[in-house]
Amino acid sequence: MTRLLAVARRVALAAVRCSTHGSSGLSMFYAVRRGRKAGVFQTWSECRAQVDRFPAARFKKFATEEEAWAFVRKPASPDGSEGEFVVVYTDGCCSSNGRRRARAGIGVYWGPGHPLNVGIRLPGRQTNQRAEIHAACKAIEQAKAQNIKKLVLYTDSMFTINGITNWVQGWKKNGWKTSTGKEVINKEDFMALEQLIQGMDIQWRKLTRSEESYRGWQDFVKTEDCKRSFSWSGNGCLTQKPPSQPQ
Repeated sequence: MTRLLAVARRVALAAVRCSTHGSSGLSMFYAVRRGRKAGVFQTWSECRAQVDRFPAARFKKFATEEEAWAFVRKPASPDGSEGEFVVVYTDGCCSSNGRRRARAGIGVYWGPGHPLNVGIRLPGRQTNQRAEIHAACKAIEQAKAQNIKKLVLYTDSMFTINGITNWVQGWKKNGWKTSTGKEVINKEDFMALEQLIQGMDIQWRKLTRSEESYRGWQDFVKTEDCKRSFSWSGNGCLTQKPPSQPQ
């Protein structure tokens, strides 16, 4: 993709804000279920060393050491019922955007070797903005299928973030028209996205280029499943391979 989807260097740090002390002033215990080293730590700096820049890290703070160890030892809950947020990264791109031969693709990345990682051709109208929106839609669809209700969704598209968090309410009040009275170009796409987020607790995060790490995404596109269906074009966009000629 033009902006390769990958593992952001900071995973879930914004989703779970650990502090060095609880509200009562007592020391807290920091439990790391998934990180460089699983365990219970007594300081945030120790916890952070295990989870900072670690893909799909799982960690949480507790008032007691007993609760912290119970969190570490218990199998991961996919639905966020324990206060966890699951992290996912999305991206969309379109080669020859705005032209007749435009070809768009979407990507969703959950972590190294994750079975839900996907890179597919965008159906319908081929534009970069639609690809960004539908990449987010795909991630949320996957999350719902796994009963994940709390999601930190990283995207480098401020258009998608602003659209779903700010603009969509105004568009609806205006009969799906912009403030200047024009039709919302991506109306159907945002309607689909808005429908999908119902019942979800989503924290939208802007993934900046300085935070991107290419290794995870590059590893994914090298997998056999990906190579069988898609090719990696010169500008970094996933394009669907034509059917092979019957033998």
